[in-house]
Amino acid sequence: MAKQDYYETLGVSRNARDADLKSAYRKLAMKFHPDRNPGDTTAEQRFKDISEAYDVLKDGQKRAAYDRFGHAAFENGGGPRSNGDFNFSAGFADIFDEMFGDFMGGRAGGAARGADLRYNMEISLEEAFAGRAAEIRVPSSVTCDSCAGTGAAEGSAPTACGTCKGRGRVRAQQGFFTIERTCPTCHGVGRVIEKPCRACAGGGRVQQEKTLKVNIPSGVEDGTRIRLSGEGEAGVRGAAPGDLYIFLSIKPHRLFHRNGADVLCRIPVPMTTATLGGSIEVPTIDGSRARITLPAGTQHNHQFRLKGKGMRVLRSNARGDMYAEVAVETPVNLTKRQEELLREFETEGKGRKTSPESEGFFSRVKEFWEDLTE
Repeated sequence: MAKQDYYETLGVSRNARDADLKSAYRKLAMKFHPDRNPGDTTAEQRFKDISEAYDVLKDGQKRAAYDRFGHAAFENGGGPRSNGDFNFSAGFADIFDEMFGDFMGGRAGGAARGADLRYNMEISLEEAFAGRAAEIRVPSSVTCDSCAGTGAAEGSAPTACGTCKGRGRVRAQQGFFTIERTCPTCHGVGRVIEKPCRACAGGGRVQQEKTLKVNIPSGVEDGTRIRLSGEGEAGVRGAAPGDLYIFLSIKPHRLFHRNGADVLCRIPVPMTTATLGGSIEVPTIDGSRARITLPAGTQHNHQFRLKGKGMRVLRSNARGDMYAEVAVETPVNLTKRQEELLREFETEGKGRKTSPESEGFFSRVKEFWEDLTE
């Protein structure tokens, strides 16, 4: 009896892609597997045919030979299994591995990636404004120079693990499912070291403090995280290294208070200057100076905006604003003459609204008390 065409067996066209072949195989194999059809000889034979077809078509060279010569390409002992005993457990294990292999950690074993590291760095507000280049020293695991990260002593090399045959994972049949887990012998690496390197004891890495250069961009804010790719701990036996994360904190400033891209500076002003008006000079975050003209009668907590004198904005040429907040200072340690002048000032001002805010407040207080007595 002539064999059915492999493409027809899987229900795909002759120009089907590898992904289409795999998808068709998964669906049919799950449907006709003997564990799902106990005692059904038709399903058993169908499963054999499906597996045989997929075994040929998933291999590029076998598929090319089949497309050219058909089933004759595998006659005289060169063909895939078709008769005799068939290992159903192994067949379903292949299905399970293809469906869940990536989720369970992949087919091939591998050494563990290096751990990520954290470094806390404190900078000044001026450095956050202008940016800076810095050097940091980080204790970490680095690749062992003696064995170049292999973990094997000089003149030797790691060999494939005999337990998992280099895959890093082993399988165990449990009823309908095949369970895959990390190889207990090589711990997922897939290789074993018979003669470990003395410098690193076979780990392929050693503890060492390394110096790194860090570029802090202008405009960074408190809590900004900078990632240095590949500067974390070295991986086990040549595996990929982890990353280093630098977390920035900004020290409180003695003059400026930051609010996003804006800067606030509180400026003490003598009562006479605020009353009569005048000009004051204030510092800015970039180290320059700015002059502010106070009009006569400037009140306490009044803010003057200096446009474009604030912080730089990260990854931008823009700048925030600076706000100079006036703190009117009450004079202390007065002489008798100064006290006399202030009393004269108070007497002279009666009947005139020289302090409109306080007068308005106490007027409202009086109305409040009157309402309570009614």
